[in-house]
Amino acid sequence: MKRDRVYIDPFADMGYAKVDLHRAKRKGFPEVVFCQGKTQEQIIAIAGKIRRANEVVLLTRVSPQIGRALKRKFGRGTYHADARIFHMGKVLKQQGLVSVLTAGTADIPVAEEAAVTAEIMGSRVQRIYDVGVAGVHRLLAFRVEIEKARVLVVVAGMDGVLPSVVSGLFAKPVIAVPTSVGYGLNLQGITPLLTMLNSCSPGIAVVNIDNGFGAGYIASTINRL
Repeated sequence: MKRDRVYIDPFADMGYAKVDLHRAKRKGFPEVVFCQGKTQEQIIAIAGKIRRANEVVLLTRVSPQIGRALKRKFGRGTYHADARIFHMGKVLKQQGLVSVLTAGTADIPVAEEAAVTAEIMGSRVQRIYDVGVAGVHRLLAFRVEIEKARVLVVVAGMDGVLPSVVSGLFAKPVIAVPTSVGYGLNLQGITPLLTMLNSCSPGIAVVNIDNGFGAGYIASTINRL
């Protein structure tokens, strides 16, 4: 009997990492490097492997020290300090519109991770920050701008109510991002996470606590469909 051929996706086996060199062909964007927990040497080596196989390299949770080391090694690239993202290579042609909203100013670092990710992946992004439910009139003041977006990323700590309010007002897919911002019973983001998961407003998808990258990736994918 003739055996079926097994197709194996190419990857670079570095021992401590097996770098996926085929991901851009499968998913339209290369493997993204999560830097937290990796050594400087590992990060630079992995980034180099991805860079040789792709036109764009994206690294998340990059400390200022690692950002400087990447710049010295590769001689180019942009460090987005608020987002803790380092990016090398081209930015995909921007199209559509993703709106990134925050409940408070303290949520901006997570929101910036989402916004910068979406921009690098080829989405036009508008930022609307500090429009939480303690002053909901601030949100309503931007309803015309929000209506123009194809996807909404809504970032909130504290009680985490803002995504439910936004989903109830706008006929757009909402990607809710709970943050670890808040006092005691915020429980490092668990409280807003549970609020968002239990929302009675349809059309909300929830990512993990402080996962701006995941939200930006999903938002850009939807926006570019």
